[in-house]
Amino acid sequence: MSNYQLPDLEYDYNALEPVITAEMLEIHHDKHHRAYVNKLNEALEKYHEAEKKKDAEKMVELQGAIKFNGGGHINHSIFWQILAPEKDGGGQVDKSSSLYKAIETDFGSFEKFQELLNAQSTVVQGSGWGWLGYSRQTKSLVVQTCLNHDLLSSRGMFPIFCIDVWEHAYYLKYKNVRAEYIKNIWKILNWKEIENRYNKIIT
Repeated sequence: MSNYQLPDLEYDYNALEPVITAEMLEIHHDKHHRAYVNKLNEALEKYHEAEKKKDAEKMVELQGAIKFNGGGHINHSIFWQILAPEKDGGGQVDKSSSLYKAIETDFGSFEKFQELLNAQSTVVQGSGWGWLGYSRQTKSLVVQTCLNHDLLSSRGMFPIFCIDVWEHAYYLKYKNVRAEYIKNIWKILNWKEIENRYNKIIT
């Protein structure tokens, strides 16, 4: 049985400064995300042991840890991919792209979409995520929020990009001003990767 691994970043820890400092990114990636991976592997190992013993009670007991840590691993893996240093094109949106045009169609304008995602992400109670997703049912883009490490895909939506609004994502620099962190993160979004994710789901 292969264990899940912490994904490598495609940029250095200091590459997203000043939006995200090197210290913030290293702690977030190497401590928090690594802990989710380790705890996911531990929970899965115990689950498989319980499965061999036909211990259904233990298997049910472990599902919460698998959901929480597995969701943390999946969501963070997406988050790292959709960030990019400003010098490498972070924050630069291609206004001729199919995604940009779909955003204008579904939200009225890119600015209205941005305001909606910012507003909903800012008011997430406790820990969670702000998402741009694609609804397979309505064939349209949607803004959603998820608590803790719940998966957008569990609602039948394909995750296109996310904003991590857990305190560990921003507190070292932004303290309790989540809105400022959310406003600044648009400067380091990797729109090429975000557009690739969108194009994969609509083709």
